[in-house]
Amino acid sequence: MTDAHSHARPKRHVYLDPDGCGVGWMFVIVAAPTGVVYQNQCGGHACAQYEQEGYLVPLYGADLDEEMKEIFVGELNGWGVRGTEWTPEVLARLRAAVDSLGIYGSGREDDLYPPSLILDESRLAEAAEAWIPVVTPDGPGVLVWENSD
Repeated sequence: MTDAHSHARPKRHVYLDPDGCGVGWMFVIVAAPTGVVYQNQCGGHACAQYEQEGYLVPLYGADLDEEMKEIFVGELNGWGVRGTEWTPEVLARLRAAVDSLGIYGSGREDDLYPPSLILDESRLAEAAEAWIPVVTPDGPGVLVWENSD
């Protein structure tokens, strides 16, 4: 219930890598009503801006984005935009690349290793370079990294 004295707080927008200086980083934006909206440049040469409200979880490791670059820059020539037709071979590579990434911070302290991300194929139409829908231990999210443009 709202009254004249209560105001909806505006959402805070955070732009990931706004000046393009980051290299090799990967995050998962876990969807949640946090009031913080993360935005990332995506889609290779299309330079689209996609956004997701939630919380940001960093992924750890060296060269985490290498397989994604091979898929999107190499295989798709920098044109990995929403609505891409995924060949069975490229889809299998994308599925395996996502599965190889573990996410810490799920709050499950009894796990010896971080649980893997899962490609959310029900939202595959939203997929683009630097923006892959995933399922995390905490629900739906988006895998993001530096766009190749």
